[in-house]
Amino acid sequence: MDLSSTQTEAAEKRGLGFGTSPVFLASISTILGAIMFLRFGYAVGHVGLMGALMIIVLGHMVTIPTALAIAEIATNRQVEGGGEYYIISRSFGTTIGGTIGFSLYLSQAISVSFYMIAFAEAFRPIAPIIESYTGIPFDPRIISLPGSLILVLSVIYRGANIGVKFLWLVVVILAVSLASFFLGSPIGELSASSAHVLTGLEMHDPFILVFAICFPAFTGINAGVGLSGDLANPRRSIPLGVLSATLTGLVIYILIVIKLAYSASPEELAKDQLIMARIALWGPIIPIGLGCATLSSAIGSILVAPRKMQALAKDRIFPGQHLNTLLSSGQGEANEPRNATIVTSFIVLLIVAVGDVDFVARIISMFFMVTYGSLCIISFLEHFAARINYRPSFRSRWYISLFGAVMCLLMMFQMDPLYAIIAVIAIIILYLGIQKSRQGYSYNLGEILFGAMTQATRFLTVKLQKSRSGKRMSNWRPSIVMVNNRSFDRSAPLLFLSWLCFRYGFGTYLHYIQGEFNIKTLRESRTSLSELIRYVQDRQSHIFVDTIISPSLRSAILQSIQVPGISGMENNTNLFEFSVHDRKEVINDIYESCILTEVTNMNNLVLRHGDHFFGNNGIIHIWLTWHDHRNVNLMVLLAYIILAHPDWHHAEISMFAAFPSEEVNEQTGKLTEMISAGRIPISEKNVQIFPTDEMGNFEQLVHMHSSRADLVILGFTDERLKEKGIDLFQRHPNLNDVLFVSAQQRILIA
Repeated sequence: MDLSSTQTEAAEKRGLGFGTSPVFLASISTILGAIMFLRFGYAVGHVGLMGALMIIVLGHMVTIPTALAIAEIATNRQVEGGGEYYIISRSFGTTIGGTIGFSLYLSQAISVSFYMIAFAEAFRPIAPIIESYTGIPFDPRIISLPGSLILVLSVIYRGANIGVKFLWLVVVILAVSLASFFLGSPIGELSASSAHVLTGLEMHDPFILVFAICFPAFTGINAGVGLSGDLANPRRSIPLGVLSATLTGLVIYILIVIKLAYSASPEELAKDQLIMARIALWGPIIPIGLGCATLSSAIGSILVAPRKMQALAKDRIFPGQHLNTLLSSGQGEANEPRNATIVTSFIVLLIVAVGDVDFVARIISMFFMVTYGSLCIISFLEHFAARINYRPSFRSRWYISLFGAVMCLLMMFQMDPLYAIIAVIAIIILYLGIQKSRQGYSYNLGEILFGAMTQATRFLTVKLQKSRSGKRMSNWRPSIVMVNNRSFDRSAPLLFLSWLCFRYGFGTYLHYIQGEFNIKTLRESRTSLSELIRYVQDRQSHIFVDTIISPSLRSAILQSIQVPGISGMENNTNLFEFSVHDRKEVINDIYESCILTEVTNMNNLVLRHGDHFFGNNGIIHIWLTWHDHRNVNLMVLLAYIILAHPDWHHAEISMFAAFPSEEVNEQTGKLTEMISAGRIPISEKNVQIFPTDEMGNFEQLVHMHSSRADLVILGFTDERLKEKGIDLFQRHPNLNDVLFVSAQQRILIA
């Protein structure tokens, strides 16, 4: 590869090759705009000095975390044209990026109209002169419409260069106007020692309304970020320019409200939009500064909005290939978005002609909030996703980003709940439309969320393992592991495991593949795993599935019982299964597995299932004998756990027990107390005790009472298993589905 040609191509892609100063100038000239000149006197007059300072603090609680998030995300990768859209789309994906990018484009396009109307207000002081020459009442549109036309034609034919050159002049005039304002004297007899500066009018506007009016003053960072495609080094210029402009604006706004509070009474501040002109050392410089500030904000927006549209079109966000090709095309070496600028110009002139942008302006504020909140969320998620390819050279703090996102959401609904809802609905409609037009397109949101969930799982798993909460038997819950090579021949085992792990338990299902570990068995295991994942997803099962390759079932089971549980606690229970139609060799494998796991102190469950397939999931019978002193609590808890699944929601548990006559009263009392104290849903009428010396054949007794049960739970011990062998699992052949339970752990019901 020719390195020099690659570098040349990369340089061409950087558009005009601006440095950091245009980012700073575009941002600060928009921050110090129309709101500063026209509405901050109103703010101090209505809420006082402390209230105005609080507005500045709250506004920067949104913009500073956003500026830090932008600085972080922008230093992670090469930033191209499109500003925030590029940043969001390359982090959240094109679908979500396109949704927010398009809404932000509309906000900035309409903002041009808003600034041009405000620009016309700068001519109010000379309105009488205009009226005397024209003979008609002053209408701001006689200034805003021609001004807008000249502006858009200049940008169309001269491109971004003319705008950036003008920004230098604007910033100089802003500096002179602010200097004149700070050097001015208080109005009338007001002195610096006046006590009323900390309070506003008695009949004042609500604080949140004043905040909503002033908040657009803090949204200037978009103008600087929007020049990303024309920067020589956006990874350096965006963080430096945006952060320096934000902090500079913060300091200047604080100084302005202090100066206003000590220079005029609340009544004067509230009623006079151009109060700064009366305070300034040379009054006319303030309308000039207002005109330059609004014009610079309009220039910043008219430079940024078309570039955002161009970036959206490059990613094929708009419907129709021809439209995307038309809007994404650029002119000259700088790739000027002339077509996108023409479309934006029509929107600007239309809104200026209407002249009333109050409704749209409020929606604009909401979209800015949505954008800022999204940027903060991206930064927050990236901190927890811990993706290796996320390596920004500048890092914010996760709690700052989270705070910024929460502040955006809260302030949206505090400012105007109705318009906040409208903004959210508009975003949802845009998202659904873009998603529909881009079906099958993969985006990165899932990757970020997956990374965040992985990190959270890792942290919680390690934390749980350290706490060893599973050792507290009064708070016992099943953590079940099952090894089975008949996964695709029958559905009862996986279904039963999902019942046990629906709410209270944790389940690990391992599909056993017999053989040596090689490329053939590895491919088979991956295919099987994909099928298992689809199976549990289709059935919304809450179990973890995987595969295990081993030469024998015995070695596979030994491996499985040494695997740590996915929940952070050790696996405490084995589940085995066989069908009534299986050969004796299968049952013998289960017998050997139970004997093998005896030393692990893990509980053993053996499910015997047949053609009944758990019937109507309505009747569960528990049978206790004098052998089940250790098993009884586990048997009862398992029945209760199964009952929590929606499939068994209407089921009923019955308990039967067979004890020697001399123990009947004692055991009856214990069972009743256990059911009552443990809050187990078993009615007293469903508990029956049979004296063993008065009954006949035990199997006939079980058959007589439980032949119609959908699930019967029986206990067994290691001693009885060794004594009876596989015949123990073949007892009661007339029953439907049976769960054999052997508790190796001491489990309490509290």
